[in-house]
Amino acid sequence: MPKLIKLYITQVLIGFAISAAFVAALLSFNVANMWHLVTHSDIGWLAVLILWLANGVVFSGVQFAITIMRMAGKDDDDHGGKRDDIPLRVLEPIRVESTDRS
Repeated sequence: MPKLIKLYITQVLIGFAISAAFVAALLSFNVANMWHLVTHSDIGWLAVLILWLANGVVFSGVQFAITIMRMAGKDDDDHGGKRDDIPLRVLEPIRVESTDRS
């Protein structure tokens, strides 16, 4: 299996684990009376499942993006091209007459 695929799967698993902890914290702290709503409803488990999946997708994407961005190396070389001074004659203003009289 390619290294990038292994990295992606690892980050997705970490993201869904973070999502599980987040949903557990939401329920345990009873944010917006969520514990009562989930436990006193017939399909409360579905709400928890959708909340976990939706947050898992978000947290996985963020986890993968952070990992990829941290892989970038710092370039000490100057790859920006030639940086010569701009001659002053290039920056002289030019008078332009307007022909529109409205």
